[in-house]
Amino acid sequence: MKKLKRLLILFLFLFPSLYSQYEGKARMQGIVRDENGNPLADVKVTLLSLKAYSGFETKTDKKGVWKAMWIRGGKWNIDFEKAGYEPKKISVTLKEDPKPITIETTLKKLKGPALKKDLLKDFEKGNRLFNEKKFAEALKIYESILEKFPDTFVIYLNVGNCYFEMQEYEKAIQAYLEVVEKEPQHTDAIISIGNSYSNMKQTEKALEWYKKIEIAKINDPVVLYNIGIFYFNSGDAKGAIGFLKRSTRVKENFPDGWYQLGMAYMSAGDNNAAITTFETYLKHDSQSETAKQVREILQALKE
Repeated sequence: MKKLKRLLILFLFLFPSLYSQYEGKARMQGIVRDENGNPLADVKVTLLSLKAYSGFETKTDKKGVWKAMWIRGGKWNIDFEKAGYEPKKISVTLKEDPKPITIETTLKKLKGPALKKDLLKDFEKGNRLFNEKKFAEALKIYESILEKFPDTFVIYLNVGNCYFEMQEYEKAIQAYLEVVEKEPQHTDAIISIGNSYSNMKQTEKALEWYKKIEIAKINDPVVLYNIGIFYFNSGDAKGAIGFLKRSTRVKENFPDGWYQLGMAYMSAGDNNAAITTFETYLKHDSQSETAKQVREILQALKE
């Protein structure tokens, strides 16, 4: 037993960051596909815990599946990268729940010339600096790539993300527009423009861009939830319902999504749908303070 303890202490000493990443009950898994629905193997998946500010990398298998087990709860940034495909960034908030959440991701093929190996290294370095919150340094790298490969317009998405994090929203919008001009239905760019206007408190402009989004193309429940909340807070309950309903379809075990969807139905005057939605909420959360509030709302609706 003493020998076992000494080995455990040695393991934690040699790999402290690994331990800090995995001390938790949360689990998530995902599948990455191309635009035709085919699974993508060898996609690099980089996960960063914003609570611990540490992370790790994994790759998709031949079925496009990746897993992250027994990790801490809280907000995680996840990057998906594969040579020849547009990179993708998402954020997920996990609860300390052993029931895994499943994330479906679609990567688009790069249009224009593919990045050479040396520039791919620069691109990965830019992503690493971005995740370290060194946005100005990451921006310089992305801009240097565009100087050499001006036709690889998707890099403007990364440029926009840097400006967005630096709260220079007008510059962020200009960068995102470079993507939209080449690909008018680019969902991530359209969402990002809407988010920029939202942060600038320009509600009408934000809604104008959010209305361009094809909801069925969004597979990130947090993005759907946030846009739904924006609609709801803007007084458009019916607009909120579409995004919130989609968020619960993408991630069924999503109490926050079910709760806000119920509130949106109430605001829209559809009490029957609100009752059904709140009852579904209680199937996913029956013990929290919010659950108590939901029971009180249900009682009032049924009376």
